Amino acid sequence: MSLLAADRPLSELHDAMLLDLDGVVYIGPRAVPSAAEAVGKARAAGARVAFVTNNAGRTPARIAEHLAELGVAAAPEDVVTSAEAAARVVCDRFPAGSDVLVVGDTGLRQAVRRMGLRPVTVATESVVAVVQGYSRTMSRDLIEQGALAVARGALYVASNADATAPNEWGITPANGAFVRVIVHATGVEPIVAGKPMRPLHEEGILRTGAERPLIVGDRLDTDIEGASAHGAAGMLVLSGVATPLDALCAPAHQRPNYLAWDVSGINTAHPAVLRQGTRSRCEGWTATTEDGVFGLDGDGDRLDGLRALCAAAWSDPTADPTGPSARRALARLGW
Repeated sequence: MSLLAADRPLSELHDAMLLDLDGVVYIGPRAVPSAAEAVGKARAAGARVAFVTNNAGRTPARIAEHLAELGVAAAPEDVVTSAEAAARVVCDRFPAGSDVLVVGDTGLRQAVRRMGLRPVTVATESVVAVVQGYSRTMSRDLIEQGALAVARGALYVASNADATAPNEWGITPANGAFVRVIVHATGVEPIVAGKPMRPLHEEGILRTGAERPLIVGDRLDTDIEGASAHGAAGMLVLSGVATPLDALCAPAHQRPNYLAWDVSGINTAHPAVLRQGTRSRCEGWTATTEDGVFGLDGDGDRLDGLRALCAAAWSDPTADPTGPSARRALARLGW
């Protein structure tokens, strides 16, 4: 993937917005300041909106309620969770009524039950699968039960493998971090149902009927990689986990088509980045790579400077995006 230009707002060019939640629409209990207005404006432009989240802890109904509390209009059917994707992975393999040990919260238990399976919390011999999702109240006892069942041969499914998530205090461990506990104890890697794997975004595309979806997220390794896997356009926002340095260092399969400060970028045009020789120009900024060393000159919107730097880094395999010259260029932009 590479940076693209858009001469009109993205919400006019794409028929559906598939929005991540944590770090995009809200951070912990608080809305990203631009989120409610951005979602409303996109809908007014004719785009359909689905909220696609790797968080398996809460039910779609509860997430929709939380969004409404933050001023973002949403119905339960607008919310697609990794819990639903994980439960379907198990449902496709075992008969109705099978015992599934749920290492997670209410949203995951309800998703398992809606698929006709029986959620349990003890590793009996009848357990056919272990499904693990994020819970802020995850207990050692539940993790131990999950490890016991996996060690006995139960299918192991993780709703997602995100190592971290943003909240009001900062970046904290997420489901992927707890998954590694069971993996380390058993030597068994799970089937991952959430992003960047296909099921979540496929469900979002199905629900919106999208032909030209835009996938929006704050993580390169889930949201943007997921967009790449679908051949869909991806927009990275800087309101959550990903940093400008992360964008600069992105491998080919995790490079966004668009960069934005936050989700309001779905309602704006995006400038072209012009590459000529060793120079990448975006609006008032020009980035260069000479013998693997970055240079940056110009002024204007800092995001345009980052766009120019990303284009330079992604076009020159000899350049070191983690080296001193890249860090000096980011510092010039205030990062």
